[in-house]
Amino acid sequence: MNIISGKISIICGHYGTGKTNLAINLARDHAKLGEKVTIVDMDIVNPYFRTSDYRKILEEEQIEVIAPVFGATNLDLPSLPASMYMAFEKEGTVIFDLGGDDVGSTVMGRFSERLQGREYEMLYVVNKYRDIDCSPQSTAEILKEIEAVTKLKATGIINNSNLMYETTAEHIEKGYSFAVETSKLTGLPLVANIIRRDLMSDIKRIPTLKVGEIIPVDIIAGPSF
Repeated sequence: MNIISGKISIICGHYGTGKTNLAINLARDHAKLGEKVTIVDMDIVNPYFRTSDYRKILEEEQIEVIAPVFGATNLDLPSLPASMYMAFEKEGTVIFDLGGDDVGSTVMGRFSERLQGREYEMLYVVNKYRDIDCSPQSTAEILKEIEAVTKLKATGIINNSNLMYETTAEHIEKGYSFAVETSKLTGLPLVANIIRRDLMSDIKRIPTLKVGEIIPVDIIAGPSF
């Protein structure tokens, strides 16, 4: 797994793109390699499918989970535990799972200074099938909003276009084209394509899938990976 070059990885994206499932899969894969892994749930505003909801699964695999104290409430400014501030100094791989839009990503803006001069990746997850009005143009605009509130710049695009268990090779191919166009609009490299593990054999039928690492994942968090 090569998409995380530094020890800090920030996973961002709109609701329904599947960023939380990706964050969980990445954490588990790193843990299987014997690495010390911490996953930080940064969604304090709209807790639909949050990393901390899967705390038991993660902690059973020796993955530390850090989450805001009042992450499941409607408080505008929930209390942030000291452990969240200390996450930036953790050993091993640290994965931040941001909220699903500019509002849900706001909390990362509080920590942006801690990343100054540090090596990190901020990976923008896209999904062609997120909703009926989803387009490369609107997807690129959402990223600008996320970057503005986090005070950080994204470093790459991750294509997670899927329809859960209904996903076919044709869906993957169309989603890939969507991600390539989004990459062009944002000026960011397409660094990875996320494929449901049991569909990996279908990759041979998609000769156009040439850009970006291919990462197999299991469906752990829903509704869209």
